[in-house]
Amino acid sequence: MKVLVVSDNHGSAEELQHLVERHQEDVQCMIHCGDSEFDYDAEEMTPFQLRVRGNCDFDNRYPNEISKTIGSKTIFATHGHLYNVKMTLMKLAYKAEETNADLVCFGHSHEALAVYEDCTLFLNPGSVRLPRQPTIKTYAIVEWSDSKVTVTFYDEEGTVVNDLSNSFTI
Repeated sequence: MKVLVVSDNHGSAEELQHLVERHQEDVQCMIHCGDSEFDYDAEEMTPFQLRVRGNCDFDNRYPNEISKTIGSKTIFATHGHLYNVKMTLMKLAYKAEETNADLVCFGHSHEALAVYEDCTLFLNPGSVRLPRQPTIKTYAIVEWSDSKVTVTFYDEEGTVVNDLSNSFTI
């Protein structure tokens, strides 16, 4: 299974449009981790089967968090501002355990991150609009196989960012 994860485009439709066009045939699910600044049913957001509310999203139809099983994997998505992700992943780790999540997707910090702990992948795809760390615009695709999970980060042009990408034995 392959899942595209993006966050923090802050009103820019162009970045979303390009990555959706680039990967829509390659992935089984697209996740937006908030701060799109679009209405929930905006055309820019319809390709994202899972989408959550960020601290800069004002449409109340976005859920603050969502947990869904896709294929054989349980995915938990939230923006992260309600989980203090700029300081620690501890609250997310507790939520991952509570929801039996295989993948926890979040944004908010604008910092790309992939950490595999206790059979759960914690993924922040960075920001496609206002990146902080690294300072390149990023999004990610997660792919599972029988023995590993691979996280591939991409820049705004769709080029793999090898320094951030990683595989984890499961």
